Amino acid sequence: MKADLEGKRVLVIGSGLSGVGSVNLLHKVGAIPVILEENTKVTQDDIKAKLHDGDKNTEIIIGEISDEVLDTIALTVPSPAVPLDAPTVMRIKAKNIPIWSEIELAYNFSKGTMVAITGTNGKTTTTTLVGEIMKAHYNSVYVVGNIGVSFAESALEMKDDTVIVGEISSFQLEAVDNFHAKVSAILNITPDHLNRHHTMECYASMKENITNNETKDDTCVLNYDNEYTRDFADRCPAKVVFFSTKEKLADGFYLDNDEIMMATAGTSMSIMNIHDMNLVGLCNVENVMAAIAMSLAMGVPLSTILSVIRDFKAVEHRIEFVATKRGVDYYNDSKGTNPDAAIQGIRAMSRPTILIGGGYDKGSEYDEWIENFGDTVKLLVLIGQTREKIAECAKKHGFTNYVFKDTFEEALTFCTESAQPGDAVLLSPACASWDMFPNYETRGKKFKEYVNKISE
Repeated sequence: MKADLEGKRVLVIGSGLSGVGSVNLLHKVGAIPVILEENTKVTQDDIKAKLHDGDKNTEIIIGEISDEVLDTIALTVPSPAVPLDAPTVMRIKAKNIPIWSEIELAYNFSKGTMVAITGTNGKTTTTTLVGEIMKAHYNSVYVVGNIGVSFAESALEMKDDTVIVGEISSFQLEAVDNFHAKVSAILNITPDHLNRHHTMECYASMKENITNNETKDDTCVLNYDNEYTRDFADRCPAKVVFFSTKEKLADGFYLDNDEIMMATAGTSMSIMNIHDMNLVGLCNVENVMAAIAMSLAMGVPLSTILSVIRDFKAVEHRIEFVATKRGVDYYNDSKGTNPDAAIQGIRAMSRPTILIGGGYDKGSEYDEWIENFGDTVKLLVLIGQTREKIAECAKKHGFTNYVFKDTFEEALTFCTESAQPGDAVLLSPACASWDMFPNYETRGKKFKEYVNKISE
């Protein structure tokens, strides 16, 4: 499936993880990568420090690229952070230069079988779990993508018997062509990244691209409880397997009280009690059902699947229990970067909860999130760019027990001073971190560092 890029100049836009991985792959296949970094605060030395030793002589352009250089380019690989309607990308499109996402570039040079997971929420937990299940059954497994591992970095190491498990974001699915998953999943589609995709229809269509090139010989796992994914089933080119926590399905996987059921042609059998797993919250029941469906489609025995699930611990930053200090439970859900994800964090709490919310504004609405506070959230501590917007929404819904804090540290100190034995403190911001932190991981690590320093 290898594309022929030997001797061709390929423009890589962005010098982050995917950009560095793309440059490395391009060098190895004989292409001539050119890095464009539009952030003028970044220097050439900054970029060279991130590149592999053999890639440090790569041509680097900071700022704007000229038409003369663009006219020498055969292919463009933009970072996932670069919108396809950005001015530079529009100039590239006008010149009819092909555009591939990093996952498309990597796929064209990889071998093996692709298992691909997307959705607004639950991607990282499901991808990590599926990866662990695959490793328990197959000899060669790579877990790549939006999970923080460049697909391009390891694409050339893969063999015919390799299983590739990819967490794939809507940004990465904007520019795919040959990308083909044998087993895919769309876990859910709820409003997110509308500052990038502009409409829900556009956002949903990007997610649906994960099934491009699938046929009825392939499998797509879909959430029956989500309107978008349920409706997509009729258009999906692959064989569809549903999961549901709300409906009893004749075919697929569903929750019956505390039992995960597997149904085939109307006949059901219990395969697992949800209390036999370490993960908490209904969202994680969904993630587990999706992982079971995908793993069975990949030929993994059910006994192997269930054994891995029973031992699996929560992914870092996703409803992650940190510690109990002075009778208060602290949970890190920094990956709750949109209202729908943060709703799952609230639903997983069984104690009166002090909630830390707010951050970078992605154009989200917070009504449904606040409606889910119920009797669980006793106090809302607001930080970041969205704090006034969230406060106005909270007042509209009759929730007035909120405070503003200027810094993350002030918010954490206030939570510690306000919490009573028997309470929980939950970091689940419903917003991205970019106004205060480079990413949600840094935000979550700061939270955990603070909690672990609390004296008894």
